[in-house]
Amino acid sequence: MTNVWKKMTRKEDPKVYKSKDEHLLQVLEVKDFLALGVGTIVSTSIFTLPGVVAAKHAGPAVALSFLAAAVVAALVAFAYAEMSSTMPFAGSAYSWINVVFGEGFGWIAGWALLAEYFIAVAFVGSGLSANLRGLLSPLGLKLPAQLSNTLGTNGGWFDLLAIIAMLIVSFILSRGASEAARVENVLVVLKVLAVLTFLVVGVTAIKGSNYVPFIPKYHPNPDGTAFGGWQGIYAGVSSIFLSYVGFDSIASNAAEAKNPSKTMPRGILGSLVIAVVLFVAVALVLVGMFKYSNYTNNAEPVGWALRHAGHPIVAVVVQAIAVVGMFTALIGMMLAGSRLLYSFGRDGMLPKWLGQLNKNNLPNHALLFLTVIAVIIGAVLPFVTLSQLISAGTLIAFMFVSLGIYRLRPREGKDLPEAGFKMPWYPVMPALAFLGSFIVFMGLDKQAKIYSLAWFVIGILIYLFYGMNNSSLNNKEEQD
Repeated sequence: MTNVWKKMTRKEDPKVYKSKDEHLLQVLEVKDFLALGVGTIVSTSIFTLPGVVAAKHAGPAVALSFLAAAVVAALVAFAYAEMSSTMPFAGSAYSWINVVFGEGFGWIAGWALLAEYFIAVAFVGSGLSANLRGLLSPLGLKLPAQLSNTLGTNGGWFDLLAIIAMLIVSFILSRGASEAARVENVLVVLKVLAVLTFLVVGVTAIKGSNYVPFIPKYHPNPDGTAFGGWQGIYAGVSSIFLSYVGFDSIASNAAEAKNPSKTMPRGILGSLVIAVVLFVAVALVLVGMFKYSNYTNNAEPVGWALRHAGHPIVAVVVQAIAVVGMFTALIGMMLAGSRLLYSFGRDGMLPKWLGQLNKNNLPNHALLFLTVIAVIIGAVLPFVTLSQLISAGTLIAFMFVSLGIYRLRPREGKDLPEAGFKMPWYPVMPALAFLGSFIVFMGLDKQAKIYSLAWFVIGILIYLFYGMNNSSLNNKEEQD
């Protein structure tokens, strides 16, 4: 046991990561990271979760759920900004925790994030498919149930449109981060315009009575989860926290940033501010247009609300742009997820094939593996289950990063460079970020916790029987 603990706490030299990642092309600027962050954060969830969470948990107070989640996300984002400006390495939390806490803890944080990326890609693909089907249905174009739903859901075999979307984005990313960034920048502008259009038109259909009562009376749902009261708002926070996790996708690409000490904090914090304003605004308008109960099990509430408010043409335009814009979230998630897998292979924690770059210095082996797994997950797990599982994996990583600031700060200006951005109110804010993430995690439903525990156990076993003995640090020790 002593030997296992010693191996888990052996720390990687940050100079090694800097050397390993220098082959990646440093081409991304602040505007690219803002587009990447907004594109990933303001993703499928802004067009889906405000309605779903309002109907299941919070009622009109869903806006408070988004605000509370934003506060926790902002606390963690400050930690991410300091970490990424000091250690601009591929793999975000995995690489940082490897440096400040040790290999085993870095693996746990990275493994938790890997669940986020595998599942988030499938989740976004599922939401894109639902909105595209809602767009095509009035035109009489409808896929059979077998090709529209996940395995075992309403007679479904797999979601064909989601799979096609994932394959298209994978092809774009295989051509490089700079080309993906150009596509991302254009699509993000379109998506923000779609959100603003919905807000302008939706405001005209708001009825004050739909906000009353703003916080409905509490009662348990049939599945045991909470609806109404502060309990429902809390349950809503845990369900929609995934909406804000996109800033990790920025950090995962830090090794490809120009002047990362400045670009990373600006990209992370700037994109989060934009996202919070848009999320709260959409939630308030959506529940003001129709009674929240109308959005029960509705995977495309924005389009539905516009159509039923007498704006079918606007609904078509907004949903069309939204569907195209959802590709930005897929780009962000698949780009970040492939870089995380690359970092695992780079360090020998998973087969080194994943850490190999092609002739254009791109980690396309990792991208291929991510695409295959995401397609399989997207074919099996339903939309609502996916949303909770994304939050579970990400929150575990967020807790590690928040505590990691305490180990990072004493090393800045010594064996690590001075941070281009420092988390304010140290040492209080890192503790608040950890506690906020823990509280949100505890609000997840039982199924999400069970699945995350199973994922965690699998990760520990992989580390003990493969990663621990095949890692770069282990090979270095044996050579010494």
